[in-house]
Amino acid sequence: MTMLNDHYQSLIQLILPQEIFDYFEITNLVIEDRSVDVYLDERDIKPTGYSDKKLTSKGFHSESIIQDFPIRNKAVFLHVRRRRWLVEPGGEVVGRDWDSVAEGTRYTKSFADFLKGILGQLPH
Repeated sequence: MTMLNDHYQSLIQLILPQEIFDYFEITNLVIEDRSVDVYLDERDIKPTGYSDKKLTSKGFHSESIIQDFPIRNKAVFLHVRRRRWLVEPGGEVVGRDWDSVAEGTRYTKSFADFLKGILGQLPH
């Protein structure tokens, strides 16, 4: 990202829920006349429950687009890509278990909305 985008990234980190940045990183930011598009990729952190298995990152699931609250009359879209992992041997494809991320904790409302946008519902 350019130097200007680095400054925008810092500003976006103040606006979006902090929990997002525990698991996702901003890969791009596009600011246009009527919209702000924030591109987020899941960090390269292996999912829990697979510590005894060999996992290889195999890219990302299809992008999910979540519309967030507008900023200064600009629509805000979060473009989220969740990471895919290949379990070797066996070839099973897995992703982060969002149930375990929040186990024993409570989501903030904004992070719950974020997860609901990705998953279509909140994990139990």
